Amino acid sequence: MAVKVYTVGGAVRDRMLGLEVEDRDYVVVGATPEDMLARGFKPVGKDFPVFLHPETHEEYALARTERKSAPGYKGFVFHADPDVTLEQDLRRRDLTINAMALSEDGELVDPWGGRADLERRWLRHVSPAFAEDPVRILRLARFAARFPAFEVAPDTVELCRRMVVQGEVDALVAERVWQELSRGLVARAPQRMFEVLQACGAFDRLLPELAGREGGIEALARLDDTDPLSVRWACLWPPAPPQAERQAVAVATRLRLPNDCRELSVLVLREYGAVLALSARDAGAQLALIERSDGLRRPERFAELLRVVRICAGDVAADPSGCLLRALAVARAVDAGAIARDAPMRSEIPKRVRAARLVAIERAIDP
Repeated sequence: MAVKVYTVGGAVRDRMLGLEVEDRDYVVVGATPEDMLARGFKPVGKDFPVFLHPETHEEYALARTERKSAPGYKGFVFHADPDVTLEQDLRRRDLTINAMALSEDGELVDPWGGRADLERRWLRHVSPAFAEDPVRILRLARFAARFPAFEVAPDTVELCRRMVVQGEVDALVAERVWQELSRGLVARAPQRMFEVLQACGAFDRLLPELAGREGGIEALARLDDTDPLSVRWACLWPPAPPQAERQAVAVATRLRLPNDCRELSVLVLREYGAVLALSARDAGAQLALIERSDGLRRPERFAELLRVVRICAGDVAADPSGCLLRALAVARAVDAGAIARDAPMRSEIPKRVRAARLVAIERAIDP
């Protein structure tokens, strides 16, 4: 059998959508591991044969099939053999739009209807084997966030519902859940990811602490492309009941969130109401809020707090960020070193610095 190499997956999909292709994956049909080694490829795969090209260092995987052997997303036995066909390899993939291949001479191989689903903007599973891997529910939701013009096929939603009922998502490990959620959060329409997870019942199983908070999901639609991951995650929380801070910490611990996401979500829950209730003319309240939020040392995070409040509150209240950012700027501009040098006693320094900051804010309010 002749050895053939095909470009597969997202590279084919994105090329057909007219998008920039960033990563390319290749499948090799008709080869053995020994064949790949003889051609200078370096083995890197642990669970199945994957090799690095000797010059480009791109990944080439031998065509393979897989069989479910245990619950969860790790319970698979892989079979790679020269007799495995390209169509068999593509059948094990998640969505039809990801199950196409291009030959080295540019011929499209599309045994599962991926091109038709691209044209009608359809996210549809390739085969019943989709149900064997619960990560695919998260990937489906992430693709809905990345391609908001695409709809999820009804039979795919129903299949995901059955997977949830059968407890497949309960076997997902924290790192993988957050990996997929974080990628969906920074996509074009992150709210779509959570809408899909809600539609199939996975949202309440994966993030029970956020159950019933549709307002946070709706807020995601008001994000800008420049908003960082921490802001996007924090937008899911307010307004929230008193126990929400404890819940936010629990979720962050369970999913092993980055510190910036954990800290900002907690800060938002603590100060959301205070920011909205703030008077633009109350210098004391402004300085107190800045101090509680550690804004003097961490002005970027303080700005992110205000950004989350602005996104989540929408038109409910006047935007307080302008006066608070101005207050923060003038407070940070106070020369604490000069005040310290002029203080008669060391114990007087904090009080004098704070008084100077308060005066600076008052002057900014009434110049």
